[in-house]
Amino acid sequence: MSKRKTKYVCQECGYESPKWMGKCPGCNTWNTMVEELEPTRTAAGKGAFRTGAALSSKSVPITDIQTEDEARILTSIQEINRVLGGGIVPGSLVLVGGDPGIGKSTLLLQLSGILAQQEHKVLYVSGEESLRQTKMRADRLHMSSKQLHVLAETDVTHIEKQIEEQQPKVVIIDSIQTVYQEEITSAPGSVAQVRECTAAFMRIAKTKGIAIFLVGHVTKEGSIAGPRLLEHMVDAVLYLEGERHHTYRILRAVKNRFGSTNEIGIFEMKDIGLTEVQNPSEMFLEQRAMGAAGSTVIASIEGTRPVLVELQALVSPTSFGTPRRMATGVDHHRVSLIMAVLEKRVGLLLQNQDAYINVAGGVRLNEPALDLGIAVSIASSFRDKPTSPYDIIIGEIGLTGEVRGVSRIEQRVLEARKLGFKRAIIPEKNTSGWEHPQDMKIIGVSSISEALRVVMEANE
Repeated sequence: MSKRKTKYVCQECGYESPKWMGKCPGCNTWNTMVEELEPTRTAAGKGAFRTGAALSSKSVPITDIQTEDEARILTSIQEINRVLGGGIVPGSLVLVGGDPGIGKSTLLLQLSGILAQQEHKVLYVSGEESLRQTKMRADRLHMSSKQLHVLAETDVTHIEKQIEEQQPKVVIIDSIQTVYQEEITSAPGSVAQVRECTAAFMRIAKTKGIAIFLVGHVTKEGSIAGPRLLEHMVDAVLYLEGERHHTYRILRAVKNRFGSTNEIGIFEMKDIGLTEVQNPSEMFLEQRAMGAAGSTVIASIEGTRPVLVELQALVSPTSFGTPRRMATGVDHHRVSLIMAVLEKRVGLLLQNQDAYINVAGGVRLNEPALDLGIAVSIASSFRDKPTSPYDIIIGEIGLTGEVRGVSRIEQRVLEARKLGFKRAIIPEKNTSGWEHPQDMKIIGVSSISEALRVVMEANE
């Protein structure tokens, strides 16, 4: 088979050249020329190009299209099932990203072994390790099954042949930056190689109904390495987050065509691999300091389940001309907004104070229901008055100082009750329309001033 021709196209203006140039002659920008494959012409006509779809296809009314619920592949790892929206969808293309050494390969090798034990044939393609190295890692994870096939290969053509021969249910590609297509002269991991290889795996997944997982490296900024188009091509994008020197890992969906993008799965790294955390709220609160100023507990909804986390604030006089505002785990712009509301509506003089906000446990949260907890933590640290360790604080804050209602209040409160909390300070709007737990006091507040008065007075 003759090689297909390649060309270099400027990603800014579309200028085409048969060879690479550092500076584009069309728009005078540097390092924008990227190698691409030229489309092949068919014998049907001079202007016709070969595509994946048949040229004779016709449109049909949407009411005439027959649908059927295709069974998902369920694994024994419930956290992965939750993040994927209820299991692995046959024919889906999933991209898994994360920092080096965070546990991407470990998680996917564990998933491969579990699926193989469930009698699903799995092909694990390693472009970074030899067969012996993969076997050593599998032995450490206690993964062994005749249904788990391992291939050390980086050529897409050879990988496709193996998929044709083996006919697996699931394919793992570790990683997309190591595989290459022979027709493209650029090195593996380049923009052209990553794009074309991903397109090839997408065609395999859609035409054969095979679920394919791609491992993706990340850049210094934390995004998937390669073209941004890569995330648009796949069906789901999962990020494995966490500090390398901490044991907990969070699998977060940032794109999912078959489920919610708000779901997270929480794992703990151990000698035998990643294990599920059954009760994340208890895990996030296990090292909480009782009766410390600036510490509050908030309830966040992550996908379909509530998660309780400790929010810590430290407010101290600044030694600089401009006070510092730092936030870990929450949006620092939102923290600055809440501090402005506290100054204007409550009268706290925070303009000469440094403020440091931290969500304990390394989790990142982003929802309005955290606002009231942030405000109470800042006020508690500023006044050096601890809040009650048995209070759960929920609510959104407006610019006029009002406390607005939040969604799914009943789930949040019931999760707090299970962990032994005695009081819930919630928006006044959320106090009606549901049955309150008898052994828990529900207090509705309508303003941030009222909330601070209730919280601070109860602990004096």
